Amino acid sequence: MKKLLTKEPSWRREGEMPDYRFSLANERTFLAWIRTALAIIAGTIAVDQLTPEIAPPPVRIALCLLLAVVGALLAVEAYRRWAMQEQAMRAKRELPHAWLLIAMTAVVTAVALAFGVLIILAP
Repeated sequence: MKKLLTKEPSWRREGEMPDYRFSLANERTFLAWIRTALAIIAGTIAVDQLTPEIAPPPVRIALCLLLAVVGALLAVEAYRRWAMQEQAMRAKRELPHAWLLIAMTAVVTAVALAFGVLIILAP
């Protein structure tokens, strides 16, 4: 098990080491994405536990499941994005486009609108 945790990806040995400031900036961005994923998951728990009257249970559960999945996918994508940025910096390539920004904006906007409608319609 220890060997699995200490083995670094092969791309870490390719290209040249980027300026440490860029690597640290990339790491801070990764941590910001992780913080956002944790906030979405915490919000999911809060909605489920603190506002049971906001919507009928099936609707509330569906929205909470959607948010939980979004939080989990965001955490996975945060690592993938970090790795892609590091690989691009090592190979002196252009940084990849972040399609996730558009997707996250759309999902969070849709969920916020859904919760807004539920709050307005709540008894």
